[in-house]
Amino acid sequence: MKLQIAGIKRSRKYSPNQTTNDALIFLKTAQELIKLGASVNLYSEEDADIEEINDEIIFSMARGEDSINKLTQLQKNGVTIINPPQSTLNCYRSSMYQKLVESNLPFPKSIIVKTNSKDQFKISQLSERKIWVKRGDVHAIHREDVTPAYRDEEINFLLKEFANRGIREALLQEHIEGDVIKFYSVLGTTFFHWYYQNGNNNYKFSEDHLRELAALAAEKLGVIVYGGDAIIQRNGSIVFIDINDWPSYAPVRNVASKIIAEAIISRAVENTDSVETHYDVNK
Repeated sequence: MKLQIAGIKRSRKYSPNQTTNDALIFLKTAQELIKLGASVNLYSEEDADIEEINDEIIFSMARGEDSINKLTQLQKNGVTIINPPQSTLNCYRSSMYQKLVESNLPFPKSIIVKTNSKDQFKISQLSERKIWVKRGDVHAIHREDVTPAYRDEEINFLLKEFANRGIREALLQEHIEGDVIKFYSVLGTTFFHWYYQNGNNNYKFSEDHLRELAALAAEKLGVIVYGGDAIIQRNGSIVFIDINDWPSYAPVRNVASKIIAEAIISRAVENTDSVETHYDVNK
């Protein structure tokens, strides 16, 4: 019997500046699953009545709280979901910070604050010159969701703006000097790709160490299909600034979609008793 797999496409709301790339990795993954012999039904996070999905396996790019809550209930009912809904919540910025710091993984010095707090926050609490003010839940939806602040009044103005938009928490984060890199991986595979986003200095670092740290972060967050952003400092040390649940994989989409599809099939076969285990991810 064929594996019956549902795919949930990410809402455009959670794909700022990446709508096309997110849609393409989603569709390419579905195509690769079909090549591997699965039957695939596709849904949109915005339109799907997720609770009515009957497939035993779901691959999901959904990020909204309502969608995640529904997926969590399906998971409790025995549905295999990749990425697991809890891992998406773990990648919400405030949760991610807490979990990575608990695991002694490198992350900038940060403070989680309530946006409606009456306290007045100062740059000097984290840095001498510049900090970042970031919404504490999902990754950026608007350009202002991740904003540098150079003066105390800027911090507190941004927090008020977040509060007015219904954003309850924010992360105040020290600025780390260095080269910004992006990376993509799939947990439990050898696939790993990175590139400079702003290789101003091309500081040398250990790619093996980056790969190892990224896998540890993914394991801590429970995310399978993941990527992230890191700073390479002058001395070669690595500091994460983001771990993303199911990024676009834009530079390596064709290769990544095959690896992701294979990972979905492997986990589906492991967790599903009602299908024959004849799927060959090496074909």
